[in-house]
Amino acid sequence: MPGQFALSLVALSLLGAPAIAQTGSVRQALVAGERVVDLPLGAGLGQRVLYDAPPHPRATLVMLPGGSGDIGVRRDGDLRHADNFVVRTRADWVARGYAVLIPDTVDQANLRGVRSSPAYGRLVDGLAAYARDQAPVPVFLVGTSQGTIAAMNGASHARPGLIAGLVLTESVSVPGRRSTETVFDADPQGVRVPVLVVANRDDACDVAPPEMAPRIAAALTHAPDVRVLAVAGGLQRSDRACGSLSPHGYYGLEQQVVEGIAGWLRTHGG
Repeated sequence: MPGQFALSLVALSLLGAPAIAQTGSVRQALVAGERVVDLPLGAGLGQRVLYDAPPHPRATLVMLPGGSGDIGVRRDGDLRHADNFVVRTRADWVARGYAVLIPDTVDQANLRGVRSSPAYGRLVDGLAAYARDQAPVPVFLVGTSQGTIAAMNGASHARPGLIAGLVLTESVSVPGRRSTETVFDADPQGVRVPVLVVANRDDACDVAPPEMAPRIAAALTHAPDVRVLAVAGGLQRSDRACGSLSPHGYYGLEQQVVEGIAGWLRTHGG
């Protein structure tokens, strides 16, 4: 993890206010309302997000990507890494009436091993608060792969009433070689909102085995409602089983998974 980002996390953990201020500078207006916004953090750094919304959103989804978290959002809206499930399906969500907010990493930092930290939980809380400020509608955290750690952390430590629900897709539940962090390190017992756990039976990623979905659900002891959604299938285009264009990333299953999640959202105020 870059030293500057580590220092910024320490600085954020000492702040009494939310990590993200509720204003930001719009860098570039994009097609269909999509825009890039730089949100100020402590320690002289900023959080860049990609935001898109229909005219009257039914809810906002804070989408937390997997891998290192670096999707490479440029000021003109181009993305260096757009294959992640929550990134490449963003237009599908907007078409269904949802606003989406997707954060990049700070200063291209690698988020592996950081997402369960208290400071990063505060950053996710700030993202959710910013989303609420943009549209007075329910806010859901949606994480995929390594991003499920951030989503779990954000939901477990969010201020009361801020988060309407949590969606975990292909959750990292087994320690890996590059990071030993899992969703179980992100205080699942602290989650007090409805949760959907999505698991692909054909996911061959070693850190996200689908058979762990019931254990994840069981760990959410204070969530008022927990559902496991099982899917199957997908295509393998990535050269790694944990790659985005694989069954782990729902490649070839996008519409089935999106519709399954959307159905759950509709039953929980979204």
